[in-house]
Amino acid sequence: MDDVWLDDEEMAAWLRLIAIVELLPGVLDSQLRRDAGLTHFEYFVLAVLSEADDRTLRMTALAHRTNATLARLSHVVRRLEERGLVERFPCPEDARATNARLTTNGWDAVVAAAPGHVANVRSHVLDALTAEQVRQLTEVGDALLARLDPKGKMTALYRPEGS
Repeated sequence: MDDVWLDDEEMAAWLRLIAIVELLPGVLDSQLRRDAGLTHFEYFVLAVLSEADDRTLRMTALAHRTNATLARLSHVVRRLEERGLVERFPCPEDARATNARLTTNGWDAVVAAAPGHVANVRSHVLDALTAEQVRQLTEVGDALLARLDPKGKMTALYRPEGS
């Protein structure tokens, strides 16, 4: 089998994507740590819970929606519990499962952190693009996620029912 190397245009695109993948998490994390005392992943967990019915999800569902292992998620939720932002309790429908629920303090933390987070996303990502480039970024993201997430584990978050 012959090796198929990247051509110059493909290499340029790939290296830029890698740079973004490496730099963006630090930009998001730094702002949230400074302004809200949360890591980006902690904020993501709180935000996912804030969107759920009754602000509650089974830990397994929360792990799927955040693309985390149960072990990592349990560690993060324990830290959030210690801060009074989340509470865990046995699932009423399945005693073997555990639910995580956003507390009132957790809701307040998400509400307080969201404006700064959105401003940071705008400043470092969206404001750098034209409206057409934002549309193209969505299309590129959809194309890559179709390969990276064929079962829709993560993309279900971004696709309202029926779209």
